[in-house]
Amino acid sequence: MSNVAIPPTSPVSRERSMQIKRQSVISAARQVRLLSRAELTKLTGLSPATLTPLVRDLIAEGYLIERGPGTSRAGRPRAMLEFNPRAELVAAVSLEPGRISCEIADSDGAVIAHRTARLGGDIEDTVCRFIPELVGESLPALRGVAIAAPGVSSGGAVRLAPSVGLVEGRPIGESVQRRLGIPVVVDNDVNLMAAGEHAAGAGTDVADLLLLHVADGIGAGLVLDGRVRRGAAGAAGEVGFLPLDPADRGRDGVGAFEARWSENAIAERMVALRPGRRPEAPVRSLIELAHTDQDAAGYLDEVLTAWARLIVSCVCVIDPGRVLLSGAAAQLDDAAVDRVQALVTEIAPATTEVRRAVLGDRAVLHGAVSYALSAAAGGLPNLVPLP
Repeated sequence: MSNVAIPPTSPVSRERSMQIKRQSVISAARQVRLLSRAELTKLTGLSPATLTPLVRDLIAEGYLIERGPGTSRAGRPRAMLEFNPRAELVAAVSLEPGRISCEIADSDGAVIAHRTARLGGDIEDTVCRFIPELVGESLPALRGVAIAAPGVSSGGAVRLAPSVGLVEGRPIGESVQRRLGIPVVVDNDVNLMAAGEHAAGAGTDVADLLLLHVADGIGAGLVLDGRVRRGAAGAAGEVGFLPLDPADRGRDGVGAFEARWSENAIAERMVALRPGRRPEAPVRSLIELAHTDQDAAGYLDEVLTAWARLIVSCVCVIDPGRVLLSGAAAQLDDAAVDRVQALVTEIAPATTEVRRAVLGDRAVLHGAVSYALSAAAGGLPNLVPLP
């Protein structure tokens, strides 16, 4: 008989093991929505003895709701369990030029409360005031907070976001998490859009994609192997800073490429082409004018060529397979999208599909739900596919 003593299991290890098992039950129920205990056992691989107390606790906490018996081909019908999306609430905060918006949503992405205000005063104070007011008595169900900012984010700190007053690295994530006592994830707004399109939009069927977002600036969100990639300093996807032309020069936190080919730049050119008020949708207005104006048609081709070259530059490095056009770029009509696709196909070293993003303003919300639920589960902000 061996005399080697077997060390006792660490209480911390037991606690972590139970947390993992609990999360596997929640994840399975979230995906299937309505299932029996036997189906839950099969999906999680947990024994009935382990599953029974977990299910009992999750029913008491409101995660699972007991329903009547389901249909059965043989034997007695089994009692069913239904996942309750309102058991998990998340807060999605979006920092935009001149305003801040906050939404409280359940794990399905259904918004239950919303507020928008002018961006003024201390950002952390505003966030920490809005969230408790909006969530109200449901505060115990709040699992996490995701903050989207138009800049570079690393470790919860935001920089290079002059449009919202965050130029140097400011640790807003750490501050909000400390004050609210809830997991907080801070990321570039375009990364959240990419996560949202992957979870519930035009990228649900692929593991790799690049989302190109054209607005006041130009940025990209990159998903590889189902995860958003941020780079060593959180600056992955800052494609607006690419100097694709020797004459390009950026300044004051504005990249060289986006200074020439962003929505702002197109709007200024549109005013020159058709004097008057600045168009609310510059890209759409440019396409309309290009049908009848030769100068506008020439400029439109310049824009599409520049965006296509940007896409090809990204494809040469990361080979995403699919590129989603977001923001002002999603205003392109079919002919313009086809033109970009043709240019990319002609030059790119790998097959790349170009299509429009589909969620619009809702992409950030769905990405925030995905981030916040993952952060609440105790892991990195991986993507949690929405039903």
